[in-house]
Amino acid sequence: MLKLPKAPSSIQKGTPLKNVLGQETVACLAHNIKTVYSVFDSKGFTQTVVPQLEGLEFKARGYCIADAMKAFLPDNYTQAINILLASLTPVNDGTEDLGLAVMFYQPHGSFIERYGLDKQYNGGKNPFNISMQAQYEITQRFTAEFSIRPFLIQQQKKTLAVLQKWITDPNPHVRRLCSEGARPRLPWAQRIPAFVKDPSPILPILEALKNDPELYVRRSVANSLGDIAKDHPQLVFDICESWLEGSAKQSANREGATKEVKWLIRHALRHPAKKGVQRALDIRVAAK
Repeated sequence: MLKLPKAPSSIQKGTPLKNVLGQETVACLAHNIKTVYSVFDSKGFTQTVVPQLEGLEFKARGYCIADAMKAFLPDNYTQAINILLASLTPVNDGTEDLGLAVMFYQPHGSFIERYGLDKQYNGGKNPFNISMQAQYEITQRFTAEFSIRPFLIQQQKKTLAVLQKWITDPNPHVRRLCSEGARPRLPWAQRIPAFVKDPSPILPILEALKNDPELYVRRSVANSLGDIAKDHPQLVFDICESWLEGSAKQSANREGATKEVKWLIRHALRHPAKKGVQRALDIRVAAK
């Protein structure tokens, strides 16, 4: 039976986040893999990984576990990732109260981030398609916002084409990945230099998701705009003004932007507003 490790519902004061990826998590991961891949050396895997975790922070622990996955799974990426996909627990449809147990899947994302574009590890074949499918599955259980970034850096056009299809997916975690994963300056993650320099390729994604029914997704759109505003403030101001004005011009009842879009705009501009940028302050007032 596949399972998730026990974990608190939120970060506890005095308890480092890295502890989520501890001995119990490794044992649970080994159990799940062994359940679907009977020859897996769960004991050897656990004994290899656990001693290495001491002194490592959360993301480093994810990479450490991912490297051990590679060592103990078949020496072929497609075979290995298919085993990991078979070991996944059911998807999360909700967006609230998920707790920290879902961080169990950080190593799975780290595995894709490390090896998901490695042709040599995949018999000379580009593993792009299976990697994107794997991220589609993992983001419905945790997030693939970190693992998708090498794909946007190295194979931008192909990856954006997939994200354009995902913006209408029924699962909110998939839709959120489209905006969150493409953020130019996502915290805890490597930057996407091309989008820092020119964010225009991701603007259609933000446009498509600005009216998403889930606050979880709209907040990601706002945060992405906030990232862009650090390098291209006037562009973001123009976008926010167009979202405020465009709805009124295009709508027969001339009601203008919804309260949800107005909230998104205020959230997106909070940092330049705190710095006293007048145009940002004016737009936030108009979005009240």
